[in-house]
Amino acid sequence: MLVGLVSTLSLASVALALSPSYNSCPAQPRNVALKNNTHLPDPFTFEDGQKVKTKQQWQCRREELKSLFEEYELGTLPGPPEHLSASLNASNLTITAATNGATISFSVNITLPTTGKAPFPAVIAFDGLSIPVPSNVATIVFAVSAFGVQNDPSSRDVGTFYDLFGHNATASALMAWAWGVGRIIDALEITPSAKINTKKLAVTGCSRNGKGALVAGAFNDRIALTIPQESGSGGTSCWRISDAMLRDNQSTQTASEIVGENVWESLSFDQFANDTDLLPFDHHELLGLVAPRGLIVIDNSDYLWLGPESSWGCTGAARLIYSALGVTDNIGLSNVANHSHCAFPMARELPDLMAFYDKFLLNQPANTDIFYAVPNITLTVGDLAYWANWKVPKLS
Repeated sequence: MLVGLVSTLSLASVALALSPSYNSCPAQPRNVALKNNTHLPDPFTFEDGQKVKTKQQWQCRREELKSLFEEYELGTLPGPPEHLSASLNASNLTITAATNGATISFSVNITLPTTGKAPFPAVIAFDGLSIPVPSNVATIVFAVSAFGVQNDPSSRDVGTFYDLFGHNATASALMAWAWGVGRIIDALEITPSAKINTKKLAVTGCSRNGKGALVAGAFNDRIALTIPQESGSGGTSCWRISDAMLRDNQSTQTASEIVGENVWESLSFDQFANDTDLLPFDHHELLGLVAPRGLIVIDNSDYLWLGPESSWGCTGAARLIYSALGVTDNIGLSNVANHSHCAFPMARELPDLMAFYDKFLLNQPANTDIFYAVPNITLTVGDLAYWANWKVPKLS
């Protein structure tokens, strides 16, 4: 039974929990010269043209890519709040954050497993679970749709996050949720009575929430395993490949549609809605921001709107980033047809998913060399060698 407890975290303590800084990295680019590129951009080339040759240089390139995603697609991810406290009452963990004279509170629900030994690994689920979780893994439900509202375009800058940072914050709903995940981890770290192992956390969501789960995993280094499910454009599909599918008369969601549907992207992304070739990145690099940590993409080839071909190609290109880091089997794709959206076909995808749980949350040996789709998907709009037309280095 979880018991009542109030814990506090100082700004200095929060800062220690953030991603490591790389003091030797060059300054992050601003207002880069946008260039037309019909291929997926080279993840191993800095904006100034220098090549990534080492794992340390990749960390600097990763910081550069994060900066570019913030500037041109997702909006700014704020730093930690000035003050944070956590109150545990039964299964509810209430988190209070204060900064610049504003204060917010939000709660997550924790369900502890019936087997295993505390502290438990846990899966943070956006708006509820749509995938199985092992019996010895906890679940934490984060109500993201209240934290950053995502009803339609009128939801811009609405929700708990914007009550703290103001309604002119540039962060999209997806980035707001990513910030919330960081605060959940902060709260768990100062609340040991929650019985959660903060070194063994996963994040997941389906459809629109799958887009958010990917962003949360990309921007929170304390997430061990990221599980986007059927996320489509804005998630594991690449903008350029989805546009090519539409030109090929395949009815799939693209940037030009998504900017008018909801607030998952920042306003700065609007300029690329009809010309994604100008983007200095694509979503193979968003997937690559998770590397070398665990990433399993759950897809559904029945839904053309989700761009399963685009996700297949995009995840394949991201796999080259993992390969350069020497951890190809830390990224997987499991794509099974003949089921409804956000359902989970147990026969094939369950073993794939459980393998990633075993490896990244449960410290069990597992084969995660998984890149699977039924029926077999091929890139009809250009093969992977066309889209990823860059050299893959072996990073030292």
